[in-house]
Amino acid sequence: MTKKKDRPLAGLRILVGRARHQASALSFGLRKLGADVIEIPFIEIRKPSSYKPLDAALKNLHDYDWLILTSVNGVDAVWERLRKLRLSKKQFKQVNVAAIGPATKKAIEKRGIKVNVVPEEYVAESVVESLRDQMTGKRVLLARAKVARDVIPRELRKLGAQVDVVEAYETVIPQTSRTRLRAILKDTKCRPHIITFTSSSTAKNFVTLLGKNMWRGRPRPRKSSAFDDVRFASIGPVTSSTLRELGLPVDIEAAEYTIPGLIKAIAFARLTL
Repeated sequence: MTKKKDRPLAGLRILVGRARHQASALSFGLRKLGADVIEIPFIEIRKPSSYKPLDAALKNLHDYDWLILTSVNGVDAVWERLRKLRLSKKQFKQVNVAAIGPATKKAIEKRGIKVNVVPEEYVAESVVESLRDQMTGKRVLLARAKVARDVIPRELRKLGAQVDVVEAYETVIPQTSRTRLRAILKDTKCRPHIITFTSSSTAKNFVTLLGKNMWRGRPRPRKSSAFDDVRFASIGPVTSSTLRELGLPVDIEAAEYTIPGLIKAIAFARLTL
């Protein structure tokens, strides 16, 4: 077995800001390569204020031509409601399913449902492109987070689809992370060498958790010793765009917009650190 000191990420402290229940895959992969992983969630997943719109849509799933799910969180929420409503796989008999990314696809297939479309790139724009020739006159159900980009519903409507957007879950800022995050960035002995961002929400919440004292107004970060020698790693172009809008650098970006892709990009970047 390779000793930790001989692994590619040995000696690196990496901060993982995923939601607590989702951090394990990224953390495990980084630790396997020798990194010292610090877990401080920048995001928390909560139930929506009401399940009524989602429940109504699921009860009438047979009326839709397409169901689009954009995250594992969305998959988990939908199947939890299906279970509560005592609805079976028969609801999916006439519905095509589209998923953003292999993790979402895997989560759907784990429930015994076929995924008809997975876009080549795991972003909203690619979903639209994948469905471009199949939308005229179709009914589409998009189950997603309370706050999300409107690219999919807007563009699919332009293509002639009737799109119903329902809230399956919401993302909030975990206030308990605020003190830990500020403290670790101020401590040179514990400060991470790399901070990972797996969504635009994690980037925005990171800025909010730091608070005004760390910033000279928005969107520009104050030149602070808290960011000395810290590199920012993004899971893909949408997250990278958000980081730049917030005035943060993008030092590492995954070529494949997945957790394994992010780990691979960090390992490759290790050569230049």
